[in-house]
Amino acid sequence: MAQLSLRGIKKRFKNTDVLHGIDLEIGDREFVVFVGPSGCGKSTLLRLIAGLDPISDGDFFLNGQKMNDVPPSRRGIAMVFQSYALYPHMDVYENMAFGARLMGLDKPEVEKRIAEAARMLRLEPLLQRKPRELSGGQRQRVAIGRALVRKPAVFLLDEPLSNLDAALRSDVRLEIARLHHDIGGTMIYVTHDQVEAMTLADKIVVMNAGRIEQVGSPRELYETPANTFVATFIGSPRMTLVDVKREGDRLVIDNGGGVAIAAPQDAKVKLGLRSDAVRLTRGQAGEGFAATVVYTEYLGDNAYVYVRLADQTLLSARTGPNDLYAPDEAVIVTVDPSAVHFFSAEDGRRLAP
Repeated sequence: MAQLSLRGIKKRFKNTDVLHGIDLEIGDREFVVFVGPSGCGKSTLLRLIAGLDPISDGDFFLNGQKMNDVPPSRRGIAMVFQSYALYPHMDVYENMAFGARLMGLDKPEVEKRIAEAARMLRLEPLLQRKPRELSGGQRQRVAIGRALVRKPAVFLLDEPLSNLDAALRSDVRLEIARLHHDIGGTMIYVTHDQVEAMTLADKIVVMNAGRIEQVGSPRELYETPANTFVATFIGSPRMTLVDVKREGDRLVIDNGGGVAIAAPQDAKVKLGLRSDAVRLTRGQAGEGFAATVVYTEYLGDNAYVYVRLADQTLLSARTGPNDLYAPDEAVIVTVDPSAVHFFSAEDGRRLAP
């Protein structure tokens, strides 16, 4: 069992504040992903949980016990770093055994834990190899196995896939998801890749500039983003924000047409459009936003066509793989009214339709 509570957590390096009062509850067996752009404070927050850096203000509780002054070795937390940090002179078995021996476990228990971890991570054929004889994905699995043999209450993973190529990232991501399912532990995973966050997490914590922007399930963040930052960070391609003006019951852009949508009446709004909320039709006349095709991304089972609106906003539309559009072709963008999002043009917060 591992329940974490972060209350008013702040971190300060000399005169620079990098975390500005983090409040977060993480339940037992949850897979929580911290996601955000580089420099947002997600890895710093992970290090505070691990005890590798001191907390400047606020309190961190694990299972109701205050952990601020508890040393890392006594927190029951294991961390997997971005770099594999394997001992090059030790084989896989010795790398995995090193931490377990420091815990004072006897030899039979160490062997039992290594055998179990090697089986779960499919490392049995590699136990006698040195790190230099392993692929990147295998090295990362060894690093995860080294944490696993400690049987911690909490696993912390700091961008563990960033050094892998695309194919290996997918493979190891599946390994991590399967591992969480098998062991049922609490996992906190840091990444700047929102695809990893969407595919792995029970709960996503979106961070920006040392603050939490929104906490929720992948579906909640995708379908009901709290503000324009979350809206444009979660989802690929990113949501397009269009500056619009009201003309009666229509939302229009300068010299580029408009659409009839029931929008909030009490605020200046930005219109948020995901690629599956818009459709393209050829020609220069019709109800919708006038646009010009820029380029097309063909992905096999579908394609994304990027068009530029009259106000120079770049917008993506998902189309069928056989819908071919030429660069500079004139099109009209129509909108599904049930799939649009509205945000305040003043502070970016989400507005009810």
